[in-house]
Amino acid sequence: MTKKIAILGASGYTGAELVRLIATHPGFEIAALTGERKAGQGMGSVFPFLRHMDLPDLVRIEEVDFAGIDLAFCALPHATSQAVISTLPADLRVIDLSADFRLRDPAAYEKWYGKPHAAPDLQQEAVYGLTEFYRDAIARARLVAGTGCNAATGQYALRPLIEAGAIDLDEIILDLKCGVSGAGRSLKENLLHAEMSEGTQPYAVGGTHRHLGEFDQEFSLLAGRPVEIQFTPHLVPMNRGILATAWLRGDASQIHAVLSERYCAESFLHVLPFGTVPSTHDVRGSNFVHIGVVGDRRPGRAMVVAALDNLTKGSSGQALQNANLMMGFDEAEGLLAPPLFP
Repeated sequence: MTKKIAILGASGYTGAELVRLIATHPGFEIAALTGERKAGQGMGSVFPFLRHMDLPDLVRIEEVDFAGIDLAFCALPHATSQAVISTLPADLRVIDLSADFRLRDPAAYEKWYGKPHAAPDLQQEAVYGLTEFYRDAIARARLVAGTGCNAATGQYALRPLIEAGAIDLDEIILDLKCGVSGAGRSLKENLLHAEMSEGTQPYAVGGTHRHLGEFDQEFSLLAGRPVEIQFTPHLVPMNRGILATAWLRGDASQIHAVLSERYCAESFLHVLPFGTVPSTHDVRGSNFVHIGVVGDRRPGRAMVVAALDNLTKGSSGQALQNANLMMGFDEAEGLLAPPLFP
């Protein structure tokens, strides 16, 4: 049976990516699209690459009739979803792509986002949306919180190793390179072509990046004690992609074996042969994650590198994967298209 879905915030990058992915999904029908600043316009005029599709025009959220809608993707700016989701029908299933429901602890949310959570009851209800580790809870959930794209990349590289006790928890250094689309579609001076091209720089340095709240939450839960990693993200002049490099204390061969065993049955997570490192080119536009392990010249140390597309597996593809679970479809439906090349 076809399920009707709404995309709230369809005029942003993640909203457009959802439309692109759902276009080939046999079980979903896009019944409503919203875009507050673009209301009244067609998706083909906002995103010319979607001109060939027969889509509803963009409207404001209050104009949507949610009767008959089975699931809503909420691709709204951070701090907006809390108020919006609170007003949606109680039986509507929702996947939120913002940061609003990723942290379970209200105090942690206030620490990382600078103000109290506006919907603490919903915050407690939300299921963390890292699909491969929360499948059963996601399938039953009414509200799923999509992960941060940086947080997802780092967790795919590190979660199995923390769970297996294969690395020193006090010596985890994560260096991450992220494409410009990870900063969203709003106009920002530092993202202008003349400001951004031909260079790269770290940002949110010194332990201030908000995705650290997710790393703290998830890694500490896995380890059964506080785990605080060193994490530095860098903005690089590419449109899509994240490359995360983790420097670890642990046996490289064991690390490769743990990751290979944990992900051997996963459709989208691929551990490369030992000594091979991934590239963002090889996962661009796809829901796949490539992970490589390399031994360091010093015994007992290793490097794990993970690559994914921040708009697909890091956000909208992950959301669709979760929607498939929630609506009873095959988890990979609509997501098996190969990466773009070149």
